[in-house]
Amino acid sequence: MHELILFSVSILAGFLGAVLGIGGGMIVVPVLTLYFEVDIRYAIAASLVSIVATSSGAAASFLRDHLTNLRVAVVLEIGTVAGAVTGFLIVTWIEPKLLFLVFGFFLLFSVSMMLRKRGDNLADVDHPWSRALKLGGTFSDETGKRIDYKVANVPVGLAVMYVAGVLSAILGIGSGVLKVLAMDSAMKLPIKVSSATSNFMIGVTATASAGAYFLQGMIRPEIAAPVAVGIIIGSWFGARAMIAMKPKTIRYLFATLLGVVSFQMIWRGLQP
Repeated sequence: MHELILFSVSILAGFLGAVLGIGGGMIVVPVLTLYFEVDIRYAIAASLVSIVATSSGAAASFLRDHLTNLRVAVVLEIGTVAGAVTGFLIVTWIEPKLLFLVFGFFLLFSVSMMLRKRGDNLADVDHPWSRALKLGGTFSDETGKRIDYKVANVPVGLAVMYVAGVLSAILGIGSGVLKVLAMDSAMKLPIKVSSATSNFMIGVTATASAGAYFLQGMIRPEIAAPVAVGIIIGSWFGARAMIAMKPKTIRYLFATLLGVVSFQMIWRGLQP
């Protein structure tokens, strides 16, 4: 019975992870630790496997439909990696509770900004860095129409990625949420492109982390296997559903997720 529940939850996590570009860890870890009472270390290891599975399950579909922008992914990973290194260096000097509160309220503000939008707010002018690196691209909307898009505020996007890396290292959270926020709000990429590109980026990052957990013997096959299989199935359906979804629908789903995460962050910051 428990295995069926875990499998079902993993399918849902894979579906949402593929649609929103966040990986399935946000759903899988709380279920494993709270419902199944799994040790947090094994839960995180299974979560990393699930993120790799989400990325793998959706990547082929997104790449085939030209939603993933590989050039943007490579550029933004520079900021994420630099931020993660900084976070590891300063983690002992920072009070996590304060950061939880700041991060939580920042996400609440981001929710209000996202809900004010109507569909995609595409960039009118290509940033000079975008022109030099050829970051712009083309994607198909839900009707099959081909749309060209430009990339704005590349330095701002890199700065947000740096902050995402720092927060990931200090708070132990995934940076998929901030990746999508940076690309959607700062760089003005289409929400579908932001989600697909974030999905690719978190898969690359999680692969390295999952390898480290594997070498430490923290990946339990009896936990990771049903999670990974469920995630792959869910992400396959999520990738196909996302292509047909309207940008406004994806934006509302993402804003709802941001709201839940923000209240979690604020709650953890208020704990004694």
